[in-house]
Amino acid sequence: MPPEEATTAPGPAKPPTIHDVARLAGVSTSTVSRVLDPRVPPSRSAAAERVRRAADELGYTPHSVASSLRRRGTSTIGVLVPRLTDTVMAILYEELARACQARGYFAVVATTDDHPDTQRSAARSLLQRRVDGLVLSTARLDDPYLAELRRTNTPHALALRTDGHSPASVGDDELGGYLATRHLIDLGHRDIACVAGPAYTSSSTRRRDGFLRALAEAGITPRPAWVRESAFSMEAGEEAARALLSGAERPTAIFAINDNTAVGVLSTAMRAGLDVPRELSIVGYNDIPLAGRLPLPLTTMRVPFRDIATAAVGLVLDPAAPDATVVRPPTLIPRASTAPPG
Repeated sequence: MPPEEATTAPGPAKPPTIHDVARLAGVSTSTVSRVLDPRVPPSRSAAAERVRRAADELGYTPHSVASSLRRRGTSTIGVLVPRLTDTVMAILYEELARACQARGYFAVVATTDDHPDTQRSAARSLLQRRVDGLVLSTARLDDPYLAELRRTNTPHALALRTDGHSPASVGDDELGGYLATRHLIDLGHRDIACVAGPAYTSSSTRRRDGFLRALAEAGITPRPAWVRESAFSMEAGEEAARALLSGAERPTAIFAINDNTAVGVLSTAMRAGLDVPRELSIVGYNDIPLAGRLPLPLTTMRVPFRDIATAAVGLVLDPAAPDATVVRPPTLIPRASTAPPG
């Protein structure tokens, strides 16, 4: 009989090296080093483009491996947000900066316009500057770049959004969507619409899930046309409200899963001559400073940004389980934009 073959369990994947990039791009390691050096003006040569494509394909980032980051620590944390013109992201960044400062670190921010390619480029730039880890509020469901960060053992955590795999600090969005909708149901509303946000974020999908759970619990059948995907912006709220309020039948209440979209809904309703809240109740989400200072203060769900930010920084600096998730509950803040129907 042939000798029994020894079987060995595969070990963890090794992070790509500069030699791997050079081999794939067909250049020398010194060329790779020069092209990926942030201190050198970017080259647009064919060789440089091959190097950048090879680095992307392999998931190679200089100094991205955890041991390298710790050995060459700079006491900085890189923060990625979609944009700082979004009040929610500005608040989150300020809280992350405060949490970093409390741990003796400095937060450096980069914006991505919520675009995956820009996220990858911004993260690489931060890692090349030898930050000690990343906090990303840009996560998409099944985000391939986050899989890269996990594979290369790069210290990172997600904030407000999660892909379900990387360490994350989030609000309990499903509970928040449920409580917001339950508030409207308890006021007597049954014709309730939802401005549901983008489908690629966990925060949107889970708030929508909470909305649907509350309707189901109350025996209310949701109307598909009244659950409208949107962006996180006032303009998106205005567009969704025009569609929802222009039909022969219209809702008596709208749950917008973001305060910016809720402000857009409110603006459109008032321009249409509707009496808010007697003819239309509106609930937002996040409790940005503007929400309570509008001429008609907005009912909303308050998100504990400080707690979420503190936990996110902790997940970077004190790594727990690879898929650790910290969840913080939101709080309903009733204001003048909601009332019983009619």
